Amino acid sequence: MTDLNIVTLVSIGAHPASGRARRAEQDARAVELGLRLAGKRLQVLHAGNPQEEALRSYLGMGLDELAVLEQPAGADALPALVDYLGGAGAQLVLTGSQAETGEGSGMLPFLLAERLGWPLVVGLAEVEKVEGGSAQVLQALPRGQRRRLKVRLPFVASVDNAAPVARQSAFGPARRGQIEAHEVELVEDALLAESTLQPARPRPKRLKVIKAKTGAERMKAATAKASGGTGQVLKDLAPEAGAEAIFKLLLDEGVVR
Repeated sequence: MTDLNIVTLVSIGAHPASGRARRAEQDARAVELGLRLAGKRLQVLHAGNPQEEALRSYLGMGLDELAVLEQPAGADALPALVDYLGGAGAQLVLTGSQAETGEGSGMLPFLLAERLGWPLVVGLAEVEKVEGGSAQVLQALPRGQRRRLKVRLPFVASVDNAAPVARQSAFGPARRGQIEAHEVELVEDALLAESTLQPARPRPKRLKVIKAKTGAERMKAATAKASGGTGQVLKDLAPEAGAEAIFKLLLDEGVVR
């Protein structure tokens, strides 16, 4: 897999306690996965300020250089990333599942795959092999389960905590690595300009009462798969029918009002 052209997208993270700028945890895992697949040939890309000191934490993982698409905080990163990746000949683009700062919507991998016209794999845990223009990957599912998928190249993949733990960042390589800034056309993020950012709060979850008496029964109840309720499997639907089913689910769950 060393011949695979891999690009990893990284962002600036924030320490959960102090808020101090740092490398983003999931983005660092994406870099770790990319290094295991491509080694020194891995390309790492950031859209933002090249002067951010936290970017050197990625260089400290063993990278010689890091490319930055230079743009201010209020600019839309998506057009610049699409233009760069379209001309970079990338076969695999790795991202974190959600940014730790800024909007943190988790939509970038989806929008990027849509604009590029590439498949998207969510929750990538491992790339097992690449042959014949396709890759065999493991996708992480809830409760530690894994699903093996075959996806054609090129594709976008987001990683989360199921990916390999990122190696520590060394001070020497972090200072020696080069940050290469690229000038790009600036596009204002109109949606961000009209929005108000506030800290995300986890939605409360209803606790399930376990009536088991023995330890074995309690363990079985805690690890058992969630049983299906009113869900249904939809196959071979028209796009309009699928969209209608998704919208109805969002209404039922109270996500859309």
